[in-house]
Amino acid sequence: MNGAALDIARRIRSGERTAASVLAETRALIEARDRALNCFTATTFERAEREAGAIDARRSRGESLPPLAGVPYAVKNLFDIAGVTTLAGAKVNADNPAAAADAYLVARMHEAGAVLVGALNMDEHAYGFTCENTHYGATRNPHDLARVSGGSSGGSAAAVAGDMVPVTLGSDTSGSIRVPASFCGVFGLKPTYGRLSRSSCFPFVDSLDHVGPLAGTVGDLAATYDALQGRDARDHACAQRDIECVGATPILPAGTRVGILGGWFQDWAGPAARSAVQMAAAALGARRWCELESAASARAAAFVITGAEGGALHREKLQARYAEFEPASRDRLVAGSLIPASWLIQAQRVRKMAHAEALELFGRFDVLLAAAAPDYAPLIGSESFTINDRTVPTRATLGVLTQPISCIGLPVCAAPLWPEGDGKGQPAVNMPMGVQLIAAPWREDLCLAAAAVLERAGIAGVRAATAAAGGGSASRQ
Repeated sequence: MNGAALDIARRIRSGERTAASVLAETRALIEARDRALNCFTATTFERAEREAGAIDARRSRGESLPPLAGVPYAVKNLFDIAGVTTLAGAKVNADNPAAAADAYLVARMHEAGAVLVGALNMDEHAYGFTCENTHYGATRNPHDLARVSGGSSGGSAAAVAGDMVPVTLGSDTSGSIRVPASFCGVFGLKPTYGRLSRSSCFPFVDSLDHVGPLAGTVGDLAATYDALQGRDARDHACAQRDIECVGATPILPAGTRVGILGGWFQDWAGPAARSAVQMAAAALGARRWCELESAASARAAAFVITGAEGGALHREKLQARYAEFEPASRDRLVAGSLIPASWLIQAQRVRKMAHAEALELFGRFDVLLAAAAPDYAPLIGSESFTINDRTVPTRATLGVLTQPISCIGLPVCAAPLWPEGDGKGQPAVNMPMGVQLIAAPWREDLCLAAAAVLERAGIAGVRAATAAAGGGSASRQ
């Protein structure tokens, strides 16, 4: 086990370790564990050796080292990596030429001294919540190999939970960082829409696409978020944002008002999810409930926007290479491409209305609390599951609690908790359950600071994944 990212950088900076030795250990872990987990679609060890060697050479010359010096990381395979074909989880992209240059955020990680070890599995074109990829295989949950890792950034979450790398990058359109973070038991940050650059990332839904980090500690998450920031004129949503770093030890200001989201966010939260919210509320001193009344409408709008923009993006390839698309997403993209423009306009109006309602809530609260997923990670291959006596389709419902927040672009930190039972007298299944810590636009600092409170209280954090290390699984649905 290499340890936390900031600890790795500190030890390299002090001379206790070399970047090369950390990389060698990371490579051994990946080669031993990824056979079971299937997180990586490509490894970049030759590049990593060059980056690690450059860090060690800088230290030997007595130069100061950047904040993430020698820290191994990997990225969802929709980020361009120079010399690697950007698959975005799709077979139809496999014959594309290799990327000529790194994505903006990959370049930012390089500048911060981090060492890139590979690209990570995902749902095809980021359209899914389970990471059961027809072409490249399912990524398995490190805590129970019979369960999904969540998606679409499933490889990103499982690689951290499986202790192969301390930090990864993912994307979140409807919950694709927060759902896998919840299922795999890691921290994940979906920043405000437009905070981090998406340039040279394979797009899905321009109106809703976010990118952000996943990590094993809040400090690592915050430090990586700080390293990723910067203006980038190539992304219209990001071009005008100044850097606002939060530091590796974010502190929640005294008197912070935390509201517990009820209504939709309780109706669609199962017993374990409600238990996690109660644990987090107690640690944060939250006693007041509130409601985002437009949550259902916002989720519906997100469905329309996703289908319409995603369908339009892929229309030409769907017409030419229909059979090569993954069936689970193919038909939804085709249907989305047929959505009338008037529907899309109305969905954007609903989005604006929901955003205005959320801003009113932030007049009364600084942070909002909700579950990140309706239940524990389902078993691989599950077509449906039951939530509060309702049997619902798995793939379409796992984002039921994240989509309303994605639709209005708010910053959210997902924090992993471990409920002691399911609320019905049944014992714990030893699986994580995440909560969402939501703040007003551009207040990522509050999201991270609230997560840090839960981490310091000992109720949120990563636990050893025995299945990833060869301990097998003990499923109980």
